[in-house]
Amino acid sequence: MRRERYSVTLPLMCGIVGYVGGRPALSIVLDGLRRLEYRGYDSAGVAIVDDGVVLTEKKAGKLANLEKALAERSGDNIASGTTAIGHTRWATHGGPTDRNAHPHLSADGRVAVIHNGIIENFSRLRAELEATGVEFASDTDTECAAHLLAAEVRALREAGAAAGPQLLAEAMRRTVRRLEGAFTLLAIDVDVPDAVVAARRNSPLVVGRGDGENFLASDVSAFIEHTREAIELGQDQVVLITPAGIEITGFDGEPATGKEFHIDWDAKAAEKGGYDYFMLKEIADQPDAIADTLLGRLSDRGEIVLDEVRLTDQDLRDVDKVFIVACGTSYHAGMVAKYAIEHWTRIPCEVELASEFRYRDPILDRSTLVITISQSGETMDTLMALRHAKEQKARVLAICNTNGSTIPRESDAVLYTHGGPEIAVASTKAFLTQLVACYLIGLHLAQIRGVMYADEVAAVVEKLQSTPDSLRTLLGQMEDVRALARDLKTATTVLFIGRHVGYPVALEGALKLKELAYMHAEGFAAGELKHGPISLIDEGTPVVCVVPSPAGRGVIRDKVVSNIQEVRARGARTIVIAEEGDESVRAYADHLIPVPKTPTLLAPLMTTVPLQILACEIAAARGLDVDQPRNLAKSVTVE
Repeated sequence: MRRERYSVTLPLMCGIVGYVGGRPALSIVLDGLRRLEYRGYDSAGVAIVDDGVVLTEKKAGKLANLEKALAERSGDNIASGTTAIGHTRWATHGGPTDRNAHPHLSADGRVAVIHNGIIENFSRLRAELEATGVEFASDTDTECAAHLLAAEVRALREAGAAAGPQLLAEAMRRTVRRLEGAFTLLAIDVDVPDAVVAARRNSPLVVGRGDGENFLASDVSAFIEHTREAIELGQDQVVLITPAGIEITGFDGEPATGKEFHIDWDAKAAEKGGYDYFMLKEIADQPDAIADTLLGRLSDRGEIVLDEVRLTDQDLRDVDKVFIVACGTSYHAGMVAKYAIEHWTRIPCEVELASEFRYRDPILDRSTLVITISQSGETMDTLMALRHAKEQKARVLAICNTNGSTIPRESDAVLYTHGGPEIAVASTKAFLTQLVACYLIGLHLAQIRGVMYADEVAAVVEKLQSTPDSLRTLLGQMEDVRALARDLKTATTVLFIGRHVGYPVALEGALKLKELAYMHAEGFAAGELKHGPISLIDEGTPVVCVVPSPAGRGVIRDKVVSNIQEVRARGARTIVIAEEGDESVRAYADHLIPVPKTPTLLAPLMTTVPLQILACEIAAARGLDVDQPRNLAKSVTVE
C-alpha cells in the first residue's frame, strides 16, 4: 500500500529542531536531531536558554562529536534548560567546521539563530553590518540573521516596546523582511526564556502541538515520538511557540493560520515523507532541489554567479577547449552538457569517463577547461582525473553537491548544486541538479566570451526557473507510469533509444533499470539501431523512445519517429516519451508518456523523470531493495 505524501515540502537539507515546554530540552532536541540524521549533515549544534544566559555547543562531524563535547561540560545547566534549538548542518556558505556550525550568536551573545536555506543578499548585509563595527565569527550567511535579529530586538526595546515573546516575534518579522532567498530561521533570546520564534520562506518548517509544550522542526520525524498533531506553515509566515500556545502571523504582522494535520504513520515512514522509499521521496523533491540550485545564480546585472571562482574572466575567455570528466550518472549529465556548451559558447567540448581520462594521455594545456562533476566531491576516479588535469596546467571547474569536499577544494572554481544529500544509492535529484549546474556554466562561459548577452542569459534562466512548476505537474501525472512498471516487472530486457540530448537520457534510463531492477537494459543512439542493436528486437521487447520536441528540432524528431516505426515493425512494444501536444506520435506508441513542453536543450529535466519512476517501480514490483541495491555504494572512493 502506497502512502500519500503529506503536503509539507521536505527537501533533504539541514535538520532543525526547536522545543519549549516543561521538560529538559537538551535530550528532546538531541533525540530530534538523531531522527533527522538520515537527511545528511556535516556538523551539529544546540543552544539552550537557562538562568539568564544562552548556552551553546557545536561541533563539525557527526552527532557523536557534539554529544561527547556536551558530556564533557561542567559548571553550567545546559542539560536542564527547558527551551532549546538544535541543528544538523549541510554546508553551503563556509566549510564544515566548528566555527561555521550552527547555532550562531549575536555579538552580545544574547540571541542564537539556526538556519536552513540560503540568504541570497548576505554579502550586502554582511558589508552593512561590518560597517557598523560588527565582527563576524564565521563564514556563513546565517550569522547575518543573528546580528540583524539582535539589532531589531535592541531597537524595539529602545523604542519602548514591552519585553516578552511578542517583541521577539516582531523583531523576527522585521529581520526577515530584509532577507532575500530561501530560509527557515529559528531563534531564542536570553530575555525571553520560554519562547522560540521561527520564520519560513521557501524552506520546510512544521510545528508540533503538544500539551504544555510545543515543537518546531524541518521534518515531523523529529517530534513524532512526542506528538502526532502538526501544523504546516504557509509561505512567508512567522510562528511563535511558548509552553502555552502557538501564534502564527505573516511577515507583515497580520494574523495567519497554518494547515493542521494528524500524523498517522510511524517515525520511519515520517523520515521518508510518507513514501515507501527514500528514492521516491527524492524524485518528488526534485522541483525544490532544482529551485535551490538556481537560487541566487543571476545577479542584478543579469550575470551568472558561481560559488567560488579563482579564475579571471580573461582566463575563461582564453579557453579553447572543454573536457567534462565524470562517472556514472554524472557522466550522463556531462553528455547533455556537451550539447548545451557547444551550442551556446561555440567551444569544442568532449565528455570523458573519469576512469579512462588520464590513461589515454589527453592533450591539455593552460587554455583547456576541465569540468569535473561529482555529487560527493570524493569520487576517486574523478579526483585522480582532476589532479592529472592540474599537472598538465589545465584549469578545473567543479560541479559538486558537498561543500568542503576534496574535489571542490582542489579546483580553480566551484558551482555547488545545493541539492542536499541523497539517501538512496541510485541518483535522481543529483542528476537533475547537475544538469542545471552544467547549463549555468555554459551560460556563464557564453556571457563572458561575448557570445550571449545578459538578456539572452536571463531568458534561459527564466526558462530554467519555470522548470520546478512544470516538474510538479509532471510528477502528479505518473500513475500510468507506475502501472506500466508493474506490468513490465517480468520483462527480461528493456531497450532505450534517443537522439541529441535524448541519447544520454536513454543511457540514464537504462542505467537506472540496471542499478535497481537488476535487468538487462541498454541505451542506444537511435541512429545506431540499423548498425547492429536492432537485432535485439524480438516480439514484445519493450523499447523506450525519447522523442524530441517538434519545435526547433523538427528534423531530429522526425528521425526518431522513423526509428520508432523500425522497432515497432519488428514486434517491439513501444513506450514513447513525447512533448504534450505532439499527438502524431500516438499512432506509433503502445504507451505514450507526455511531458510538459520544454526547450530542446533543457528537455532532459523532464524526460528523465518518468524513467526514474519506471525503474524504481519495476524494482519495487520485483521485491527488491530500492534504496540499497546490491553491490553498489553511494560514493565510490576507490579507483
